[in-house]
Amino acid sequence: DAPGGDWSRDRKWKVYAWQGDVFLKSAATGKSRQLTRTAEEEREPRFMTRDQRGDQRISFRRGDGFFVYDLATGLVSQPVDVRLAKDPADEDDPTFLKAEQLRLFDVLRKRKSDRDAARAEDRAAQRADATRPPLPFYLGDKLKIVDAALAPSGDWLLLVTAPKDAKDSKGGKDAKGTKDAKDAKDADEPHTILPKYVTESGNVEVEDVRPKVGIEPVARSLTLLDLRAHRRYDLDLAALPGILDDPLKEMRERAEKKRAELKKAREAKEAAERGRPAPEDESAKPAAAASDKPEKDKADQDKANKTGKDKPAPRPCDVPGLAWSRDGRQVAVQIRSFDNKDRWLATIDLATHRLVPRERLSDPAWVTWDLNDFGWLPDGRTLWYLSEKTGYSQLYAVDVVSGGTRQLGRLAQGDFEVSSPVASHDGRYIYYRANAGQPGTYEIWRVETASGRAEQLTRLGGLNDFLLSPDERRLLLTHSSIARHDELYVQDARPAADSVHASKASHASGTARQLTHTISDAYLAVDWTIPDIVPIPSTHVAHPIYSRVYTPPGFDPGRRYPAVVFVHGAGYLQDAHAGWSYYWHEFLFHTLLTRHGYVVLDMDYRASAGYGRDWRTAIYRQMGHPELEDLEDGVAWLAAHEQVDPQRVGIYGGSYGGFMTYMALFRHPDLFAAGAALRPVSDWAHYDHDYSGAILNTPELDPEAYAASSPIEYVAGLARPLLICDGMEDDNVFFQDNVRLVQRLIELKKENFELAVYPLESHAFREPTSWLDEYRRIFKLFERYLKP
Repeated sequence: DAPGGDWSRDRKWKVYAWQGDVFLKSAATGKSRQLTRTAEEEREPRFMTRDQRGDQRISFRRGDGFFVYDLATGLVSQPVDVRLAKDPADEDDPTFLKAEQLRLFDVLRKRKSDRDAARAEDRAAQRADATRPPLPFYLGDKLKIVDAALAPSGDWLLLVTAPKDAKDSKGGKDAKGTKDAKDAKDADEPHTILPKYVTESGNVEVEDVRPKVGIEPVARSLTLLDLRAHRRYDLDLAALPGILDDPLKEMRERAEKKRAELKKAREAKEAAERGRPAPEDESAKPAAAASDKPEKDKADQDKANKTGKDKPAPRPCDVPGLAWSRDGRQVAVQIRSFDNKDRWLATIDLATHRLVPRERLSDPAWVTWDLNDFGWLPDGRTLWYLSEKTGYSQLYAVDVVSGGTRQLGRLAQGDFEVSSPVASHDGRYIYYRANAGQPGTYEIWRVETASGRAEQLTRLGGLNDFLLSPDERRLLLTHSSIARHDELYVQDARPAADSVHASKASHASGTARQLTHTISDAYLAVDWTIPDIVPIPSTHVAHPIYSRVYTPPGFDPGRRYPAVVFVHGAGYLQDAHAGWSYYWHEFLFHTLLTRHGYVVLDMDYRASAGYGRDWRTAIYRQMGHPELEDLEDGVAWLAAHEQVDPQRVGIYGGSYGGFMTYMALFRHPDLFAAGAALRPVSDWAHYDHDYSGAILNTPELDPEAYAASSPIEYVAGLARPLLICDGMEDDNVFFQDNVRLVQRLIELKKENFELAVYPLESHAFREPTSWLDEYRRIFKLFERYLKP
């Protein structure tokens, strides 16, 4: 078996892809049989709706094509043939010579007529013969297919396309770490060369990695193919509300004006150096009267007005999601503007071939990267989705027939985030994770779709995630606490009032039974320091800053302690929660620090996940500023509540945490006595387009945001000891980032910094020796500069 896949409507069969082939599994016997065995990769198998004879069929993808496997006959057929080429029947624009030849010579005209008739006859015969493949759709040779979804009925195909040879910000490494450097290179995009110095060959080897921020986006297009009538419909995105607006218009005009001023100043300087008069300022000239305008310009303008050329075009958009209803009668699409300001959810009216907007989520900062799930209930008319419209991710449902929208699972106990929704196969419930009650505790809930009533299913505390059993009677859980990593649990999927059929012995309602015990005796023998989760008051916003606070054993209230502030990475990540941390190396290290008399603080500063939209977007156009205010509040709180000497506080962190270490030491040199920046970002103009471009726009459009947010602009402020640790094969935050920053430190004659390089490490270290070396250096830094 394999994760994902699809279940038949009667829940008797599961189809899934495994190592590039398609398999079918019987729920009754548990046995699987292989349906394909090819060198090409098959993926995305789905059960289709039953055909006129009631036979069950399975669709799957191979390359850009779709295929159907008939379970009754074993026949593999092709429901649609999409070709990225010109239609041979389409004539090119006739040249003079071609038109002349056909006008002059009867034989040529007759041969062409015979050719056209034969082609039309062959197409008619192919359309009428059920044993032959379908007629091809020719999309032309200027497009590439980005995504596609076949209707379960087999009647429709929805395509997402983009220009074939256009430069694309989606090439290279994206925000989630996937790579497509080959595509970037093939499209002749700017891309970065990553050198590798320690290699098996003994030579320096290079790798192409992602482009940097600022690549122009390539707009996606939506095309609907009617497979029965063999017709193509290109969908007009202008139907989406607000898509013709430019939310960055003022910023764009300001940037253009600034560029014009710089150009003028540069030209004036060059003219002065050459002893020539400065170029005349065209903008200072009086505007010409309408009557003075040349007739040709006026005619051109009249022609443009008639043809609609001045009509604003839709903003370039991506289409990250397509979803057909189970019966194939409805399809939903998620569309996101490349400027990150809007996300639309729409359906398609298959009768009129038009987009029908269902929700527009706008954000003056940026629409979140995650929490964008959506799907259909089995009734084929209810579309469910997550939205931050209230400021927190919540679950909604819209009836696409009546148009009514309602929120599901509303609670009276405050703000919280909903994630990972999964609808039951009968559509009665949607299961999900939520941090209702405490932002650092995630339990499993379900909501009844008819009433909207929410029910809490688990009460384990910590962090929990889930899978529904195939019969949907039980939950398979991963559960962790602060000092215990994920283990597997199982429990009934119904609350107590609805679980009369549950087995009291093994998985009674609300009681989770642990299945695995994978923690070693050596780990259990250590008396780990368990942090308290504390809501530290903020002096800048009303919301508290949730934080992990580690204190030394035998805490002496009469003693003044040194302290270390750890800054988690990713920016948009939650670490002050009640479960096992992604930063488990640091959890172990913090116990070591407390054994040596340090208090440790780990804050979910503004920009962290789990606390809603406003907390996330507080850093828009000012990365490193609100977060530093939160760190200041943290140090003040330690001094007031944990007997910490504010003159003996250090800071460290990796990736975004390294960036914040830079910002703290450069912008507030008196706050921390020493700092260690691990794999840090020094200049956001050199980072990833999807991440930097969302928070800071682009350097060409918003240079002020990049200047305000990049540590390399503040290097002169360094006054305290700084340790920089960086992997030379880092394909996320390039090693070049910190080579550039070190050069600035050298030019500014700074003496109190050290650079430790790791020639065989990428962004996340893999070798134990590298981890040991890095943390030994951090520990020695703190021992030297934070102890009395």
